[in-house]
Amino acid sequence: MKENNPRRGNDNRRDRRFEGRRDREHPAPAPVEEEDECRLEGRNALTEALKAGRTIDKVFIADGDTDKGLQRLAAMAKEAGAVVVPVDRRKLDLMSTTRAHQGIIAQAAAHEYATIDDILAEAASRGQAPLIVICDELSDPHNLGAIIRTAECAGAHGVIIPKRRSVGLTATVAKASAGAVEYMKVARVSNINNAINELKEKGVWIYGTAAEGSVPMYKADLTGAAGIVIGNEGDGMSQLVRKNCDMLVHIPMSGRISSLNASAAASILLYEAVRQRLG
Repeated sequence: MKENNPRRGNDNRRDRRFEGRRDREHPAPAPVEEEDECRLEGRNALTEALKAGRTIDKVFIADGDTDKGLQRLAAMAKEAGAVVVPVDRRKLDLMSTTRAHQGIIAQAAAHEYATIDDILAEAASRGQAPLIVICDELSDPHNLGAIIRTAECAGAHGVIIPKRRSVGLTATVAKASAGAVEYMKVARVSNINNAINELKEKGVWIYGTAAEGSVPMYKADLTGAAGIVIGNEGDGMSQLVRKNCDMLVHIPMSGRISSLNASAAASILLYEAVRQRLG
């Protein structure tokens, strides 16, 4: 398909707040902030971080919990150099942003974001054409976490997110990724359009996902270097990002609902790429 679509011949069709009473026993979680990016909640997230060799500074564990699995995990963290602090479970509830801490919360060293070059180098080291997911201002941490998880499972080489108007690698994202964030390279860029242009200059073909896309995903050639753009949950891709795509593709829909969740759309496109690359 690429032979029939020169680089410059892009297909770009333009086609009274209510304040509820807070439950005193279950206070609303605090807004996710930058420091939460260093927090790991739940057993799986901590297990994968330890497996990946990530530095764990401190582990807060529910005091008096006799669960052997939980105690074993705390021992592993202590052996790796972490300070283990038993705390009342109610304190864990207050600390938690995911509301699913499973009796353990860890404070890790700041997560290091990758660069675009790191992602391309990862593809080169595997001897594969780059497969990259580009997230255009996703705001839901569960969506980003699910995308990272699927990208890792599908063998993608990296995920790109913008610094502004986008969720970062928060505790909720790490939890939703089921530990995949420890293995997937995530680049956080100042300008998503500049990142797209950089990828294009390095031979990566950019596929935007849009309901009005002129090309069904099955006819898009995803066997070569490919960047799949997933738009914002509410508005989809921004106009400039849409314009910068080499091609707009759509997922065939047969039901009465005409759109998919962002992470579901990413999963479908990623596994179409896997199917094509397996031949």
